Amino acid sequence: MSDSLVIQKPAVASRLVLLYHGVGSRPESMMTLGRWLADNLDRTMVVAVAAPFRFDIGEGLQWFSIKGVTEANRLERIEAVIPLFVESVRSWQKEANVEAGDTAIIGFSQGAIMSLSSTQLVAEPLAKQVVSLSGRFAIAPQYKPQGTSIHFLHGKADPVIPVTHAEQGYSWLDALGASTTLDTFNGLAHNINHEESVRLLEILKG
Repeated sequence: MSDSLVIQKPAVASRLVLLYHGVGSRPESMMTLGRWLADNLDRTMVVAVAAPFRFDIGEGLQWFSIKGVTEANRLERIEAVIPLFVESVRSWQKEANVEAGDTAIIGFSQGAIMSLSSTQLVAEPLAKQVVSLSGRFAIAPQYKPQGTSIHFLHGKADPVIPVTHAEQGYSWLDALGASTTLDTFNGLAHNINHEESVRLLEILKG
């Protein structure tokens, strides 16, 4: 938690928003989005959470190594670190004195992969809302998340994680009867723009 950034901490929080950055990045990369959300959400604690490990092929941090990562081995890497992800969520919930029903988890890229994976690998729901920004499932979800809605926001011009992964994730969840939405953005590459931020705020206020 020491490298994480508390962007807003009201005296009494009624809600918690956790932002999980991408691989090779740091919590500071989520500051602009976090500040936007903090300015527009009353009584909400907003935290940009640091991934636990140093990026092993450059600057920044990571949840799991992307060195040699494949469709076949990605899930086992996630499974190895999902307890740390759960611990981070629950630690900040304790800090904010809120429950899962008052929590939103927003992940970008690898942060989104971890966030989405938590809805399948953790028995108890961690949050009321999980939002994937430029993210994907590691494998097809096997069951309908209980008590959690999942939202995909993705740029149509993303060269790193193509938008088809978000479309597929949405289709998988929809087939399971899950509460899910999909929004795609023309011209948006592997980053976050104002249009996407506005839609994110609508989801959180919904």
